[in-house]
Amino acid sequence: MTVSYSLEVANVRFYGFSRLLFRWRGSIYRLLYKEFLVFCGVYVFFSIFYRFLLTPKQQDLFERVALYCDQFTNSNFIPVLFVLGFYVTQAFHRWWGQYTSFPLPDNLMMVVSGNVHGTDERGRLLRRTLMRYANLSSVLILRSISTRVCKRFPTLEHVVEAGFMTTHELKNFESLHSDFNKYWMPLTWFSNLASRAREEGRVRDDIALRLLMDELNKYRTKCSLLFHYDWISIPLVYTQVVTIAVYSYFAFCVIGRQFLNPEKGYSGHRLDMYVPVFTLLQFFFYTGWLKVGELIINPFGEDDDDFETNQLIDRNLQVSMLAVDDMYQNLAPIVKDKHWNQRHFSIPYTLSTAAESHRPAFKGSTFDMRMSVEDLEIHQPKEAPANRPFLQPRTSVVDGVDEFLQKTNGSVNSESHVYL
Repeated sequence: MTVSYSLEVANVRFYGFSRLLFRWRGSIYRLLYKEFLVFCGVYVFFSIFYRFLLTPKQQDLFERVALYCDQFTNSNFIPVLFVLGFYVTQAFHRWWGQYTSFPLPDNLMMVVSGNVHGTDERGRLLRRTLMRYANLSSVLILRSISTRVCKRFPTLEHVVEAGFMTTHELKNFESLHSDFNKYWMPLTWFSNLASRAREEGRVRDDIALRLLMDELNKYRTKCSLLFHYDWISIPLVYTQVVTIAVYSYFAFCVIGRQFLNPEKGYSGHRLDMYVPVFTLLQFFFYTGWLKVGELIINPFGEDDDDFETNQLIDRNLQVSMLAVDDMYQNLAPIVKDKHWNQRHFSIPYTLSTAAESHRPAFKGSTFDMRMSVEDLEIHQPKEAPANRPFLQPRTSVVDGVDEFLQKTNGSVNSESHVYL
């Protein structure tokens, strides 16, 4: 199940993010602890081998090798940060694209509920069948890319047993030979059934039919995107380069970061601390970063933070059937709202939120900007030069006012208005 901690970080507080470090499910510790133990075990092996099993001459040779490896890991010979950072960035964009491409039937079910009419059994059958076809298409595509869904529906007979497909539809599905994935077939059935509903008058005009087809195509596009995300991965060569870069870097660190005999005066080896704390932290960060990329590159597996595809299938089917069946023309009586006779009204607050009602409403960032008296003075532009060409209006506003005053003998009472 996807690990959610949104409520715990809703407010910034002392020791906020730090409390999340003690979780196990979905944590980096669960992903990394095996590699971390292997690295520590190999490091301890070389440390014991150097300290107790080598002769002084062999120790000198080991120390020269360790200094060379340490020089190698402390330089830019292996661009771990660059290749790893760029790789995880691309994997994150891919992960987010797969999330936004998940086919949700919400828009489609609203259009079906509002444009496929009929309170009789035929109208209900049409609406439910249309949404069943849409959900069937998403099940077929998710069976192809998600291990969880594939385990739930290992064969098409399981899909029939779940009610997404009838036996006659299964025969039609299998009778059409194609070398490619046939997840699009139920959407074709949707299109044909919508056209038949238009002929029967259940869809009342071509505009409504066009709206159905537009939403269907959007739904089909998302199914197609999921298929192509599964088909076209991040190039394997790049994944191999990143993995080799990280693992080879720490393979050299196992020897290069050993604590050498401080009595020999090697540069940077004045203390013998036995435990390479900073090297272990570096391993935790870099390899953990690599594990993050491994986790999000395909979120349709069975990891803790992978998408809950089976739960989404259940939700989509239930919600879509409720929208086109139980909710069809199921309207509450239209009554006057509570504030019908009140021109100015306020919505009540609870005691815990009452302080927010006293805060002034935001009207714009320049609303409270302060200005000097000089800034408030109106600047009158100078008259245009005589040699500047301009167009003369046929009748100026002043001439119009003079003509009006002449007709009224120069008297204008309080009820007279001049519109300019």
